[in-house]
Amino acid sequence: MDNQPISPHLLGRLYGVDGKQLQQQYKDYLSDFRIWGQKEHASDWMVFADNIGESLSIDETSLSNGELYTILTNKAAKGGKKAIVAMVKGTQAEQIITALERIPLRKRNKVREVTMDMAASMIRVVRSCFANAERVIDRFHVQKLAYDAVQEARIKFRWEALDQETLQIDLARKEKRNYQPELLANGDTLKQLLARSRYLLFKHPTKWTATQKERADILFNRYPVLKKAYDLSLGLGHIFTSCATKTQAFKRLAIWYNHVEASGIDAFKTVARSVEIHHRSILNYFINRSTNASAESFNAKIKAFRATSRGVRDTTFFLFRLSKIYA
Repeated sequence: MDNQPISPHLLGRLYGVDGKQLQQQYKDYLSDFRIWGQKEHASDWMVFADNIGESLSIDETSLSNGELYTILTNKAAKGGKKAIVAMVKGTQAEQIITALERIPLRKRNKVREVTMDMAASMIRVVRSCFANAERVIDRFHVQKLAYDAVQEARIKFRWEALDQETLQIDLARKEKRNYQPELLANGDTLKQLLARSRYLLFKHPTKWTATQKERADILFNRYPVLKKAYDLSLGLGHIFTSCATKTQAFKRLAIWYNHVEASGIDAFKTVARSVEIHHRSILNYFINRSTNASAESFNAKIKAFRATSRGVRDTTFFLFRLSKIYA
């Protein structure tokens, strides 16, 4: 794969040598790991000031055992050489700001745009370190909030169905008869309908299969609130795909707020409040239509790298190898 390292274990098999021994030789003698300038602090922070560009992404990823690192990447590098601008252990704003302030202010002032999620710490970091940059909240994180609200409603109804089924089974036992659950038109029980509807609620109706369309019709007939929730999630996504300018999107967003209020769905009221608080950064998407997809893609590369390395045993050495490829 492009830009992906070859595992020492694989090299060992190719050349008939012990993979572990080869990795140890590379670490101790063949590489410049021993004299690496960032070795002493790499596990806490790494900064590559020369890799900074006008458009950046900031996100978090897990290296091992749930240990989180915040990664700042340069979009112009397209996930290749010079992609990593900084990696900082943890997600606390103070630690990240301290590390990023090691980049000269004149370089940080050249940054024009940073994409991110809604995390308060990320927003604080960008506001503090990149004063001239537009903060752009990733549209897919916003849409995920809406999808989660739909799933919350579905799960609530599923628990109710499970409770009702348990009561009916107990009653049948007391009356010494066999319990026969209600079968719907597509052969699902109510419990199965709510469980099997999970994936179709993430998809646009045009992408439903015939089976999913039949299941959706039964579901929305039975639970009109779920239909309202699903329509609200589609409506929010449609704003991002159909609006050409921030002004147009702002007007459509106001109409969407009204629909949320009219729906009476508490989960969507929470989503609407989050969107309202961050609406300026969300609407900045319409300037360049920038997303945080590059950061998500880079996270996937790190996970693939971790897999080829069979996990992370030595964090500092792992970060050294990562920096050799991507910094």
